[in-house]
Amino acid sequence: MVDNVDAIPVRGASDVEVDVVVVGAGQAGLSTAFYLRRAGLVPGRDFVMLDAAERPGGAWPRTWDGLRLFSPAGFSSLPGWMMPPWDDATRGFPTRDHVVDYLTRYEERYDLRVQRPQRVESVSRADDSPDGRLHVATGDRTLSARHVVSATGTWDRPFWPVYPGMRDFVGRQLHTVDYRVPDAFAGQRVVVVGGGNSAAQILAEISTVADTTWVTTRPPRFLPDDVDGRALFTTARARIEALAEGREHSGVAGLGDIVMVPSVKGARDRGVLRAEPMFSRLTLGGVAWGDGTEWECDAIIWCTGFRPALRHLRPLGLRTVGGHVPVAGPSGTQARDEPRLYLVGYGDWTGPASATLAGVGPSARATVAAIAES
Repeated sequence: MVDNVDAIPVRGASDVEVDVVVVGAGQAGLSTAFYLRRAGLVPGRDFVMLDAAERPGGAWPRTWDGLRLFSPAGFSSLPGWMMPPWDDATRGFPTRDHVVDYLTRYEERYDLRVQRPQRVESVSRADDSPDGRLHVATGDRTLSARHVVSATGTWDRPFWPVYPGMRDFVGRQLHTVDYRVPDAFAGQRVVVVGGGNSAAQILAEISTVADTTWVTTRPPRFLPDDVDGRALFTTARARIEALAEGREHSGVAGLGDIVMVPSVKGARDRGVLRAEPMFSRLTLGGVAWGDGTEWECDAIIWCTGFRPALRHLRPLGLRTVGGHVPVAGPSGTQARDEPRLYLVGYGDWTGPASATLAGVGPSARATVAAIAES
């Protein structure tokens, strides 16, 4: 054990030992740390949290300025402490900055002693013993742990699809991660690609200042106006219970893809919430469909999702299926081929709704229970 993580010696040392290293201090890492602390492990001594970001809040500080949650604060909370209410004309849907403030205060409330900026470059085995330790290396230090919880999320790995002509298009191409405010597109012609919540919200914003076209690979599925994150949370919980009992359940995917937050409703009222089929290629000055139709544009925003950020796990040589590390065990988060490793918060493959504020708690709790029993 170490009493002062700041005193950890330089990279390569093998005598610095902790029980658990949590990689990432976003919502998944914080939830896991809450349950580790409740299990009696002391932050900074028995378990250590390493985060690559300069400030608290996980990926939230890097999202676009106008982002809002899909549900009131009470349905968007991490375990142990409810998110403080947010009350305004949007029925209490918290803003991005409100979420960042909550996560910052959550970290302080439980004295989690997150070490940042500490980007984990690799997780590797100390030796060939299956009961040995794992080495977690950053740029200048190495920790030795009995267990590692990877909670790095997906924001650092935006997915860019490949279409003919992408290299030839002379306009601007950016991903969801690059978008901040609509004013940067004032007076322009903009194509928004994607059929999820990010695309709908960004389209709603940009369409107030620019001429927009929305394209999707399939017709977008809108939830009823009176359905928000509260219904999604209830459905996610029902799926968890169904799977635990061996029953099938479609989860939130069976409800639809796009929550009708106020900005999206406004876009619908203005007549801009109409999706065109996906174009087939990019041209020098725009996009083109298979029937010969072309549309000139200044910018294309790819709201096409993310992949799990797992580069740091490469030294373990774990097999992947569709980019996912197979998980097993009672927790549903334990790496099948490396039982000392757990993956929390990457999406349904690591637990139903585990990539959400409200949904990550059960996965984190199950993970800590598995660690405690090992």
